[in-house]
Amino acid sequence: MRDIAEIVGRHLRLPVTSISPEQAKDHFDMMAMFVGMDDAASSALTRKWLGWKSTQIGLIADISRADYIKV
Repeated sequence: MRDIAEIVGRHLRLPVTSISPEQAKDHFDMMAMFVGMDDAASSALTRKWLGWKSTQIGLIADISRADYIKV
């Protein structure tokens, strides 16, 4: 989440700051429980079951592109 927030902040030329879990509950309201999760994700089962193979760049590389967000 931190990496994503920093990238979006950089694109939008907005400051980004850390907030406590208590502040996050107020800030994100109903989304706080999802924002606070540290759920690792893997494509291993998708690749195994469906024979899928990623052909694109990852999320962080994608949103880091200079033309991802046009201001």
